[in-house]
Amino acid sequence: MGVAGLVWGINNTFSKEAPANRGTWREGVVGLPHTTNPLLALSDTDRDLISLIYAGLMRPDGLGRLQNSLAENYTISPDGLVYTFILKENLTWQDGKPFTTNDIAFTIALAQNPELKSPVRASWEGVNVAIKNDREIEFRLEQTYAPFLENTTLGILPKHIWNGIPIEQLSLSKFNIEPVGAGPYKVNAIERNSSGIITKYVLQAFKDYALGEPFISSFEFRFYPSERSLLAAFEKREINGIAGISPQRLPDAEHQWTTLHALTLPRVFGIFFNQNKKDAFSKQEIREALRRAVDRERITKEVFGGFAKSLFSPIPPGTLGALDIANDPSFVSMSSPEEALRLFERNGWSQKIPGENKDMPTNTTKLTNKKGDIFRFTLATSNVPDLVRTAELLKEMWGALGIEVELRIFEASDLNQNVIRPREYEALLFGEIVGRDPDPFSFWHSSQRNDPGLNIALYTNAMVDTLLEKARMLSDEAERKEKYEAFQKEIIRDDAAIFLYSPLYLYITDNRLKGFNTENITVPAERYANIHAWYLHTKKVFSFFNL
Repeated sequence: MGVAGLVWGINNTFSKEAPANRGTWREGVVGLPHTTNPLLALSDTDRDLISLIYAGLMRPDGLGRLQNSLAENYTISPDGLVYTFILKENLTWQDGKPFTTNDIAFTIALAQNPELKSPVRASWEGVNVAIKNDREIEFRLEQTYAPFLENTTLGILPKHIWNGIPIEQLSLSKFNIEPVGAGPYKVNAIERNSSGIITKYVLQAFKDYALGEPFISSFEFRFYPSERSLLAAFEKREINGIAGISPQRLPDAEHQWTTLHALTLPRVFGIFFNQNKKDAFSKQEIREALRRAVDRERITKEVFGGFAKSLFSPIPPGTLGALDIANDPSFVSMSSPEEALRLFERNGWSQKIPGENKDMPTNTTKLTNKKGDIFRFTLATSNVPDLVRTAELLKEMWGALGIEVELRIFEASDLNQNVIRPREYEALLFGEIVGRDPDPFSFWHSSQRNDPGLNIALYTNAMVDTLLEKARMLSDEAERKEKYEAFQKEIIRDDAAIFLYSPLYLYITDNRLKGFNTENITVPAERYANIHAWYLHTKKVFSFFNL
């Protein structure tokens, strides 16, 4: 054997493949970023960027648990009221400034400020923060809150950048678009088109990231106006990954060079009624009638191709407290248009047969009352293919009974700001994010009916309030589960909303991507849970000491 052959043999005997620090990952999403601020973000696009740029004390591990991020360790007092965190040594911001507990205290104070109207404010109410030193910080709760650890995944803002900005101007700051964080990637460049609209974020691996420098050197985050344009870019391999693809588009997205990741996503999608805008919705039997007219199985099959589960309650399957009620006749009945019509008739609404009313088109049947009023309402939702198609099916199902439904489709940011926050809707087709350890308080407690609360059903029930208040104070998981089950049964009895489905999250990547091991997420941004471990290339490393 020659010298070259001998070297080759030794190299293969005493070396192994390891991830290499190089390469560029290009990912596309539908939608535009609006604010990459952890305290103000409302859209998935914003949360995606926040997950890449910011870091919290804790971070999801992608397998249904939490792991230390900026925190080196933490302790919880025996009474469950005090959480003490110690930071890792020598943490820095992406601009090189030192990261200390002062930044954490500053961020929490902003979140708690009612003038900011942060969507995370409810999670931090009643939490007192005490700085012990630059590395140690204490959170003291007024009452036990079992899921509190989840709050500490919140991305921390740098005090030295945000401190001088008045609270009323904070949402207008350029740092909402040009963020500085302590996460795995930092902003290198922002590209805009001729109209000034952002088309791309170019991110660079942060070498001093608390969990280690990411193997993939750069990350390009690209924005597209539609799923069609996103898929066209993917087909041309201009991008390596597409997130949140609708099941209807799967045949256009799957290729020999791709991998499909179907991730568990504990989201609750349903129809939420605003009885302040539509008096009929204040009657339980009317809400029940609308529910009985809905065929969930048809929706999951036609809209999701099986990549979703039918849902009957506010906590999805596989989550703490979820009820196994799909076949329990005491709480849930399957689609029954006949029963729906009977309930409407009992409440003064009946079908007018074509030809009975000269003012009514002969090719339609309408649901009317004695005054001749037609039962009609508007259904608002986001301009997302799955939601739009679901809304169309709902309109068809209700239309079969003679109900007139006007669909109102909004861009995500417009829906949040101008429809949901001011509660300007009659009926709303929307999704709620349920955490690893669910706390339905913000979605169903009566105190959360107004913005920035998330009780979009505007639901009020004293028993439910009590159950939710007690559940979040119980550290014993079995006791908490019992309260959640009782809460759900009450919601079901009241027909507080029409629960429809819990979808899987579809993420398609170039199969060159290695190191992706995420299975369970609570928001789409958690697909990046272990992004620092992703890699595209390998290198040979000697392994003498591993023999």
